[in-house]
Amino acid sequence: GNVGVAGGGVNPLRGQNNVQGACDLGALVNVYPGYQSVTSPEIQEKFKKAWGSTSDLNVGLTVTEMINAAGDGRVRAMYVMGENPMVADPDINHARHCLEQIEFLVVQDVFPSETAQLAHVVLPGASFVEQDGTFTGTDRRVQRVRKAIEPIGDAKADWEIICLLAQKMGASGFDFASPQEVMEEMVKLTPIYGGVSYERLEELGSLQWPCPAPDHPGTPYLHKGKFSRGLGHFHAIEFKEPAELPDAEYPFTLTTGRLMFHWHTGTMTRRSEKLHQEVPEAYVEIHPNDAVQIGLNGGRRVRVSSRRGEIELEARITKRIKPGIVFIPFHFAEAAANALTHAALDPVAKIPEYKICAVKLEPIT
Repeated sequence: GNVGVAGGGVNPLRGQNNVQGACDLGALVNVYPGYQSVTSPEIQEKFKKAWGSTSDLNVGLTVTEMINAAGDGRVRAMYVMGENPMVADPDINHARHCLEQIEFLVVQDVFPSETAQLAHVVLPGASFVEQDGTFTGTDRRVQRVRKAIEPIGDAKADWEIICLLAQKMGASGFDFASPQEVMEEMVKLTPIYGGVSYERLEELGSLQWPCPAPDHPGTPYLHKGKFSRGLGHFHAIEFKEPAELPDAEYPFTLTTGRLMFHWHTGTMTRRSEKLHQEVPEAYVEIHPNDAVQIGLNGGRRVRVSSRRGEIELEARITKRIKPGIVFIPFHFAEAAANALTHAALDPVAKIPEYKICAVKLEPIT
């Protein structure tokens, strides 16, 4: 709310660090870096001249759609970087089946993961403290990241691994010697980053895009005075029922989410002794009325089942949750909440329905 004024505007809380920066630089299905459409003939020509590409691009597949495409043979090889779909994706039993169909699966990560166990090749990536570069926050603020230690063992920064692979495959244009050189190419092709440089970031500390020229101060907030296209466009959103609602067989609604002390699939945080002490295992939150209803008398472990899978975990009886609703954090591979979730996608954003599916509860005696 309160768009177009200092301290106002829209600031979405993204799921990971530098998601904004990744999206800014083309890690989306329908845009080149800088949100330049892959289906625009003019933009296609621009990148052909820069990169020597001769093929026209079409809108691609989202991560969840890629997994399904692997299952039906449309995707035969996959390169997974810093992701763990075998814990993070909805309906992970289906995801496992799909990934097992892939002819060649590469996983590049800082630590071994459940997805890496399925890979044909595992490449050791470097952590954020082992590499230089930039991060961009949801306020569009670009900041430098500085290497604190050298990569351990055979680990390399992601950009180095990509360049080495490209060179081995005979591709041109991947002879960068540093992340600064990557940035220098990036700003030439990405107008909203056109005035960003390592030198300016060192001097100023940060810059907020749009920053189209070297003498531009950056843009602290968007839509000053008015929207770039005039008045704001409001759209009525038609309500769509969830793909799965509770019924007589599966009478409870499961919602999943995060905890303060763990991050996503726990690949990093569950290796921290202190964080592990705070939350050592998965649990399900159940309202006291529901605990009585299912006969959870003194017991503290339950089996939670959906039409897609089942897990066993500790029960925590609490009034923080509403009757009829149960909550499970998704960080724990050994009791993966996403063994239960539904893979239905939002028709526009293509985000899975992580927050609602039907389950049943059974005490374990």
